[in-house]
Amino acid sequence: MNYKAFSLLAGFLVWMAATILFRTVGEYFFLTDNLIIMIGLYIAVIPALGTLAIWIFRKYKLSNQESIVAAVHMVLPGMLFDAFCTQFFKHIFPNLPENAASSFGAWLMWVYAIVLIFGVLNKTKKINK
Repeated sequence: MNYKAFSLLAGFLVWMAATILFRTVGEYFFLTDNLIIMIGLYIAVIPALGTLAIWIFRKYKLSNQESIVAAVHMVLPGMLFDAFCTQFFKHIFPNLPENAASSFGAWLMWVYAIVLIFGVLNKTKKINK
């Protein structure tokens, strides 16, 4: 499987797992009225998604330009599906308060930006054999 397809698949699987997690137990950890919890959620995705992104970049020995392409492929499934998840928030996440939708959308933008930043900052040089 090439790096683009793998990145797309990885992004879809992360989106699906996260969506299932929020749908089933989100009310226990996505506490928008608790600043410490929210800051923790923002911080927690940096190493989690950074590790995944870097692992993919290294697995395929991607150059900087290829890392950017891989990062875009990783975020595309989630960005597409989460547009609907935020629009129909109260139906998709009935366990979360309806007023959490804006915080959810903001956090999602942060998540996708983190992956893209890792793609842009990857400085690996592709070695041609």
